[in-house]
Amino acid sequence: MKTSVKNIAIKIGKWLGITIVSILLLMFLIPLLFPGTVSEQVKKLANKSLAGELNFSKSKLSFFTHFPSLTVSLDDLSLKGSAPFKNDTLLSARQVAFGINLKRLIFDNEVKIDELYVSDAFINVMVNQKGEANYNVYVAEKDQPKDTVSEGTAIRLDRIDLDNCRIRYNDRSAKILVDAHGFNYIGKGDLSEDVFDLQTDARIDSVNFYYDRVPYLEKKQLRADLITRINTNSLSFILQKNELRINQLPVEFTGEFTILRDGYNINIDAASEDTTVKDLLSVLPPQYLTWLEETKISGRSDLLFTFKGRYNAATRQQPDLGFNLKVTDGSVEYSDAPVPLTDFQLDLNAMLPSLDVEKLNVNLRKLGFKVGEKDYFNAFLQTKGFSEMDVKADIKGTLDLKTLDAALGLQNMDLRGMLKADIVADGQYNAEKKLFPKAKGGINLQNGWLKTDYYPNPVTDIKFVAGLQNDKGTFEDLKVAVTPASFVFEGNPVYVNATVSDFADLFYDARIKGELNVGRIYKVFRQEGLDVTGYAKADLSLKGRQSYATTGQYDKLDNKGSLVLKNIKTTSELFPKAFFINEGYFTFQNEKMWFDKFRAAYGKSDFSINGYLLNTINYFLESNGTLGGSFNLKSKRINVDEFMALEEGENKDRETGVEYAKEENPEMSGVVVLPANLNVSLVANADKVEYTGLVLNNLIGKVGMDKGRLYLEDTNFNIIGCTVNVDASYKSESPLAANFDVHFKAKDFSVKRAYNEIPLFHDLVTAAEKAEGIISVDYKIRGDLDGNMSPIMPSLAGGGTISVRDVKVVGLKLFGGISDKTGSKEMDNPDLKDIQVKTTIDNNLIRIDDFTFKVAVFRPTIKGTTSFDGLLDLRIRLGLPPAGLIGVPIVVTGTHEDPQIKVFSKTGKKITEAIYNEKTNTLVKKEKAVKSKDDRNKDKKKKPD
Repeated sequence: MKTSVKNIAIKIGKWLGITIVSILLLMFLIPLLFPGTVSEQVKKLANKSLAGELNFSKSKLSFFTHFPSLTVSLDDLSLKGSAPFKNDTLLSARQVAFGINLKRLIFDNEVKIDELYVSDAFINVMVNQKGEANYNVYVAEKDQPKDTVSEGTAIRLDRIDLDNCRIRYNDRSAKILVDAHGFNYIGKGDLSEDVFDLQTDARIDSVNFYYDRVPYLEKKQLRADLITRINTNSLSFILQKNELRINQLPVEFTGEFTILRDGYNINIDAASEDTTVKDLLSVLPPQYLTWLEETKISGRSDLLFTFKGRYNAATRQQPDLGFNLKVTDGSVEYSDAPVPLTDFQLDLNAMLPSLDVEKLNVNLRKLGFKVGEKDYFNAFLQTKGFSEMDVKADIKGTLDLKTLDAALGLQNMDLRGMLKADIVADGQYNAEKKLFPKAKGGINLQNGWLKTDYYPNPVTDIKFVAGLQNDKGTFEDLKVAVTPASFVFEGNPVYVNATVSDFADLFYDARIKGELNVGRIYKVFRQEGLDVTGYAKADLSLKGRQSYATTGQYDKLDNKGSLVLKNIKTTSELFPKAFFINEGYFTFQNEKMWFDKFRAAYGKSDFSINGYLLNTINYFLESNGTLGGSFNLKSKRINVDEFMALEEGENKDRETGVEYAKEENPEMSGVVVLPANLNVSLVANADKVEYTGLVLNNLIGKVGMDKGRLYLEDTNFNIIGCTVNVDASYKSESPLAANFDVHFKAKDFSVKRAYNEIPLFHDLVTAAEKAEGIISVDYKIRGDLDGNMSPIMPSLAGGGTISVRDVKVVGLKLFGGISDKTGSKEMDNPDLKDIQVKTTIDNNLIRIDDFTFKVAVFRPTIKGTTSFDGLLDLRIRLGLPPAGLIGVPIVVTGTHEDPQIKVFSKTGKKITEAIYNEKTNTLVKKEKAVKSKDDRNKDKKKKPD
C-alpha cells in the first residue's frame, strides 16, 4: 500500500514536473517561434492605425517582462502628434509593452493586442487656441460602423497599466493646464466587450491644475478608487463609484463623460460633503501646509462642483461650470495666539454658464468672522455679468491688524494698524453706458505698519483714508477721494492726496511728493522670479480734466512738478527683455511731460532721448488712451533682433498670445510687436542698427509710431559702402505676422556685396550671383513677413528701376547658352554699361520691361518673366550689325541653373502665378498663367470676327 501511494506520488510529481518544464519551455520557445510574425504584425498595425511618427530603439517578445502575460516591448519609444503638432512629441517612454492574446497567436497565427503597459513615460497632450489637438493619431478603419465613427474610436484592451508617468494636458482653447507627476494607474475589466465596467486604482504623487493661468491646485497628492462603465463604441464614461482623496480632502463624483470627434459631452457632479475645515485647507498650496500643522482649526465644510454641457471649439459651445462652498462654525487659532478667529461663516455660490465670463454669477451670501470680543468683519456680495454687471454689496468691519495677524499666524509678514471699512453698493456697472452702482462708504487705515521676512526694515506710519460716494448711479456722479495716503520707508516720507470725480469726464486733483529706493521697497514685497532695482523721486501737482487734453484746452490744465528715475529695471509684455533706465529726469508742464534727460538700455541697445509726451494723464487713466509725443533719439547701437516677440528673454509673464505663439511655434523668433496706442515721432541718429544679420551705419531720419504702425520718413543710412534713402512703414498683425511697405534708393553700390550681404536683394536679383560691378536701385515694394521676420515671397508686390553703370557678368548660364546657340562668343561673359532695367513684382513673379544694351557689335533686347522659384520665360532679340536693324528671335525657358534656349523661336513656356491670400498668409491656388505680349497677340488673332 505504501509502495502504491509512493508510486502515485512519483507519477504525479513526474507529470507535474514535465508540465512545468513544458510550460517554461513553451514560454521560451513561443517568443522564438513567432518573433517575425509578432514584429511584422505590430509594425503593420502601427503603420495602419497611427498617423503620427513612431520610433523606438528595439523590440522584444517575452513572457517575463510583465509575467505571466506574453508581451511585445518597445524600448525608448517616441510618438509624434497629429497636425498641427507633427513636430511635437505626444508620447515618450522608456518602455511600452503590448499584451498578446496567446490563444489567437497559436491557433490563428493572429496578433491580438489586449493589454497595454507604459513605463516611465511623458504623455504630452496639447490643444491649440483653435481647438486642434495633437492626440488624433489613431486612424479608424474604413469599414468601421457609422455609429462608432460618429462618436469616437473603438478600444479593445483588457488591462491598462501606467507606471511612474508624467501627464501634461495643455488645452489653450479651454484655458486648462493639468500637470501630473508620478502618475500610476491600473485599469482592469472585460475591455473586449463594447460596454464594460473598468475598475481603476490610480495614484498621483503631485498634480497641478490651472485655469486661465491661475493655479487652483499645486503639488497635490491624489488617490482614486473608481468603477467606470465605458462604452467603447461611443467612448462614453459613466462614473459609478468614484472616490478621490486630494491630500486629506475626500471627494466623490458621479456623472458621464463622452468624447466626440469635435469635442466632448460632460455631466459631472463632484462633492466633498460634511468634511472638516482642516481637511478642506489641506488643498492649499504647499507653502501653507507648515502653517496648517501649527494651527488649531475647527468647523465643517461642504463643497460642490458641477461641470455640465457640450464642448465644441468650432461652434464655440462650452459647458456650464458651477461651484458652491459652505463653511460653518469655523475657527482659527495659531499657536500661542492671544485670541482666536471665531464664528467664521462662508456661503459662496458661483456659476459660469458656457464658460463665458460675461455670464458670470457670483453670490457671496455671507462672509463673516470675529477676532476677540470687539473686532469683526462681515461681507455680502452679489454680481451678475461682467462688462455689464449688476452689483449688490455690503461690507463692514473693524479690525486690529496686529491681533488678526497673531490669530492667523500670517507667514513671512508682520501687520499692525487699525482698519475700518464700511461700503454699501447697489446698481449696475457698465463702462460703455457710463453707469456705476449707487454707493457710499470708505476705508480708513491708521498707524499702519508692515514688515516682511525679506527685508529687515518695515514700512511705517501708513495712513490711508479713502471715501466713495455715488448717489445717482452714473460715472458723472462718482467721486473717490484719497485724503491722505502716506507712509515712511527708511526715513523717507511719501505723501499722496488725490480726489477723482466725474468719471464721465474725469476730474483729477492730486499731490504726490516723496522719494523711494525702489529696489529696497520691492524687497519688502518680494515676488519669486522678478527683480526690481532703482531710485525714484517725485514732487508733482496734477489737476485738470481728461477733456482738457483731448480737446486741446491746455490752458485749463494745471500739471507741474518733476519726477526723477535712476537705475530702474522694468519689463513690458510686448518685449522679451527688460528695459534699464539709467537715468531719467522728467518735468510736467500742463499738457506735456518733458524728457529733459533720459538714458536707457535694452539688451545690447542703448538710447539717449530728449523731447516730450502728450496726453500722459489720460493715457494712464484710460485703457484706450493714446500717448503722443516728439523726441530726438541718439544711439550708438540698436539691435532690432532683440525686440522680436518670441525671442527668449527675461520677461516670463508676457502677454498670453505671445506665450501661446512661442509654445506652438518653437522654431520661430516672432516679429516685432508694436503697441497700438502710441502716436510718437522722433528724429533718430544711430551709429549702428543691426537687423537679421544686416548692419546699418549712421542712420539719420524721422521715425514714428502711429496706431501700431512704424514709419520712416526720409531716412538715410550707410550699408555695403553706399548711402541708402528709405521711406517705409511696418505693422505687426500678430506675434507671428507683419507687413511692410518700403521705397528705397541706393546709388552706386557693389552688386556683388549686395548679393552676398543683403538677403532681400539676394532673393529679388538672383542673376547678381554671377555679376560684379556698380549699380543703382530705385524701388518700391510691399509685402508680408513670416514668423522669422523674413519676407513671404509670393506676397511681394511693387516695382522700380535697376540702373547698371558698369557690370561684368561671368559664368551666367543664360548668356553662356545664348553664346553657344548663336556662335556669338562676345555674349558669353558680357560687359554691361549704362542700362536701365525696369521691373514689376507680384504673385511670385518678376516681370521685366524690354531693355536694350550693347555687346561688341550686337544689340540684344530682353523682356519677359522670371519667378522667385527660378523659372524663366524670356524673349530676346539679338540685334545684328549694322546697328541691330536685323534681329534674331530667341526664347529662354527652364531655370537659371538649366536654361532652355531656342533660336528663331517666339514660343515660350507660361509661368504659373502664385495667388497669395493676405488675410490668411497662405497660397490659396495656382491657376493664372502668365503670357508674353506675343502670345497674347496670337490669342487675339485666333478669335473670330
